[in-house]
Amino acid sequence: MHELSLIRDLLRKIEQIAAEQQASRVVAVGVRIGALAHISADHFREHFVDGVRGTLADGARLDIETGTDTGEPQAQSIVLTRIDVQ
Repeated sequence: MHELSLIRDLLRKIEQIAAEQQASRVVAVGVRIGALAHISADHFREHFVDGVRGTLADGARLDIETGTDTGEPQAQSIVLTRIDVQ
């Protein structure tokens, strides 16, 4: 369930940015998964694909960067780093 709330939060941010840019579609999304985020890139990708189904981000390419520094301030976070829209 925790993963689902992460995806919902991320999707709200994506939809807000897409609306601000008057986008008709989200082409790509970039995220950074912190070293202590407790979710693997593969697991996150599965939840992302399910979570964005039927939204502007449905079918968007997902680029994931995985952090390795456990001391960085966002080591426990999943951070939206980029959104490409049409």
